[in-house]
Amino acid sequence: MKKIIAIIIFSFPVLIKAQNYNVSLIPDSLLQNADAVLRFEDSKILIHSPKSATYKHKYAITILKESGDEYTQYVNHYDKFDKLTDVVARLYDATGKLMKTVKKREMDDIAYEDRITLFRDARVKKYQFYNKSYPFTVEFEEEEEMDGIFQLPVWDPIESENFSVQQSNFSVEVPTGYKIHYKLLNTTAQPKIMDAGNKTFYQWEVKNIKAIEDEPLMDDINNHIPGVYITPSNFEIGGYKGNMDSWNDLGKFIVELNKGRDELPDNVKQQVHQLTDNLSSVDEKIKVLYNYMQQNTHYVLVTLGMGGWQPFDANYVAQNKYGDCKALSNYMVSLLKEAKINAKYVLVTAGAGKRGLWPDFPAPYFNHAIMCVPNGKDTTWLECTSQTESAGFMGTFTGDRDVLLIDDDGGHVVHTPIYSAKNNLESRKVNASIDENGNLVAEIFTKHCGTQQELQHSLIHDATNEQREKYLNSTISLPTYKVERSDYKEIKGKIPVVDEYLKITSPNYASVSGKRLFVQPNLFNKASKLTPDAERKFDIKIKYSYLDIDSIDIKIPANYKVESMPKDQNMKNKFGEYKISYQFDGTTIHLVRLHEENTKSFPASEFSDLVNFRDAMYKADRAKIVFVKQTE
Repeated sequence: MKKIIAIIIFSFPVLIKAQNYNVSLIPDSLLQNADAVLRFEDSKILIHSPKSATYKHKYAITILKESGDEYTQYVNHYDKFDKLTDVVARLYDATGKLMKTVKKREMDDIAYEDRITLFRDARVKKYQFYNKSYPFTVEFEEEEEMDGIFQLPVWDPIESENFSVQQSNFSVEVPTGYKIHYKLLNTTAQPKIMDAGNKTFYQWEVKNIKAIEDEPLMDDINNHIPGVYITPSNFEIGGYKGNMDSWNDLGKFIVELNKGRDELPDNVKQQVHQLTDNLSSVDEKIKVLYNYMQQNTHYVLVTLGMGGWQPFDANYVAQNKYGDCKALSNYMVSLLKEAKINAKYVLVTAGAGKRGLWPDFPAPYFNHAIMCVPNGKDTTWLECTSQTESAGFMGTFTGDRDVLLIDDDGGHVVHTPIYSAKNNLESRKVNASIDENGNLVAEIFTKHCGTQQELQHSLIHDATNEQREKYLNSTISLPTYKVERSDYKEIKGKIPVVDEYLKITSPNYASVSGKRLFVQPNLFNKASKLTPDAERKFDIKIKYSYLDIDSIDIKIPANYKVESMPKDQNMKNKFGEYKISYQFDGTTIHLVRLHEENTKSFPASEFSDLVNFRDAMYKADRAKIVFVKQTE
């Protein structure tokens, strides 16, 4: 993987001078492909003790065009552990002249709310500048007091694609002898470290980083930009003490947070035994109790007090029938333990395409909790916030990543299930007919498996009938069509399946010209093109494995014979496999198509090969059979 190596410049101490935000001072190289430029940033973490720190952050961003307007907004979530003591916002014109100053008391301050939040003691401070005289500069200056240093701010000066950096400084100050850990991303440069009095200082600086332009099939941008992650050795939060020298140590802290929170009320214990005592296998007991949990609880976000990390106890969930990911996972662990099943609480960084934890860097950068029943390769994983998910299925949200399993002796790094191309099968059978005018009627029977059923699962459980109809009538790759009927059947399992039936009509699908009929037999599954790029910078990342198999039969009007038919294609290379074949038996076209890809990375230098492969697929998928009508 190619990495952007940030220019690291050391000078100590940092002297912050008055900034000149005149746009003319931005180097031309930083304007290329940029929507916005980070003109200046000074980020400081001052650790006073294992349980307190101050965070000071000042930054200015020049907005070059309307597509950079997202950076005009300041948003900060705070609570009793992270107190926002001050914030100031300023607006400058293109010459660097100060146009407006907004103080903390003038900003919106609202309770944090969303549709799934029931209790939360956090609030949100927010403000946005509305200005259309481009370019202009916004500056924000904030200070926070941290009661507990469990999770420290991250330094990652590049916000996203099309965002360049002129200058950014980062420093950490700790009492002499206090140990911190740091992880450098996409740079090998070490910090400047200096002792002064009873303090130790760590400092980084980057300058003149050009904007990254998004490229097709590139990995997550966070795997390409420079950054520094800081964690403490010893820490204290909410009266709990912990250590982050190893994943095992961090797990011990979570054990303490969860201690005594697995006690179920007697009536629930009785239900557990009624449901499971007569079942012979562990798998049966897991499925029954998982179904019980799904039917008797629902997800809400509860983050009062230590709620950001400490689950509400199992008794609370049983009585109130709700909880967040931590509380519901802890509750499910408690149900299984009552049935004498060895279940474990698990912390994960969730999200499609997100990386897992770093095995070599213990850090609390988790956003979700799940649980599992360990059994080697047959470990059962459970997503406890869903009332509809299959037992044992992780999918793109939490699958294929390193996670932290919490055992009695601490934390252990384990990997969630990897789904192969065969697991993620999409098998489609189509029976269709075309009339004399080229109108198409088709019945489509599709089996969606593994990660390829996630969309259909959502259509079944999350979409309204109106939303489902709108989606189905806008996503099939036909010029014009209407879905006349749809039906779904869900088959749960560790590799869940959704059987989908669609009946569609498509007027004038086939072209009629005189005696000739032009038919594109591959009705639905068509590869897209990639634009050639001789200056490709980033490695290619195929994120998900999948296997598509289409079998299509199209009956055509009588008295037509083939005038020309595409050649069969059979391609297999490092990027995957593609086959397509055509037959005509006198009345019906028979097409079989197969396309398989597997999760893998390729160097940027091979992009042209991938472009050629996709281009060949693109053409084959759109090839037409020409029929000519026989005169009587």
